[in-house]
Amino acid sequence: MSAGRVLVVDDDPTVAEVVARYLERDGHEVECVADGARALRRAADRPPDLVVLDLMLPGMSGLEVCRRLRATSAVPIVMLTALGDENDRLVGLESGADDYVTKPFSPRELALRVRSVLRRARGAVVPGVGGPLRDGDLVVDVVAHEAERAGRRLTLTAREFDLLAFLLRNPQQAFTRDQLLDRVWGWSFGDSSTVTVHVRRLREKIEDDPAAPRRIVTVWGVGYRYEPAGDA
Repeated sequence: MSAGRVLVVDDDPTVAEVVARYLERDGHEVECVADGARALRRAADRPPDLVVLDLMLPGMSGLEVCRRLRATSAVPIVMLTALGDENDRLVGLESGADDYVTKPFSPRELALRVRSVLRRARGAVVPGVGGPLRDGDLVVDVVAHEAERAGRRLTLTAREFDLLAFLLRNPQQAFTRDQLLDRVWGWSFGDSSTVTVHVRRLREKIEDDPAAPRRIVTVWGVGYRYEPAGDA
């Protein structure tokens, strides 16, 4: 089990208590805070292994907390969003969240999501791992859980890293969003816009021109395909 220290940020004491109880049952050390400013202070003072972050916070919004955390850290973030707030979920993913769970949610489902994100963030070895994956100036070391382009280390979230590694292992193959959701996220169902957002974020980090991508290309009517850049 990938147990760790989890910072829960939610102003509803009942929700925070239930979340903490389930995560502690999974072996995690849990700290709960009720507002964004305190969450940022605690994350700076004692960096957590993962943050469970409610979008609807008093004062500083969960989105702003996510942006500020992501500006200085690659700490995994699982967002709690209200059912039906699709725009908020998309903006949350754009801001750098790794995953989300909609309210009302099953505490057990949240605990499983936390376990999965932590395991991936710590570089769980996936089948077929050998040496580093290379494509031109792009190098992805799955064992070390590091990626760099042109000698510069890339700051990737756990899901971004997994998606990039999967695409590099399967070049010139078109995958639908649902297939990527299943193969990378391990979800048999879910919001495929999650994939769209992560592809967009990856393009911003590995493409010369994210608006005209040459590596992660869109296959219209299907999904996405990775085109090797070779020695370019």
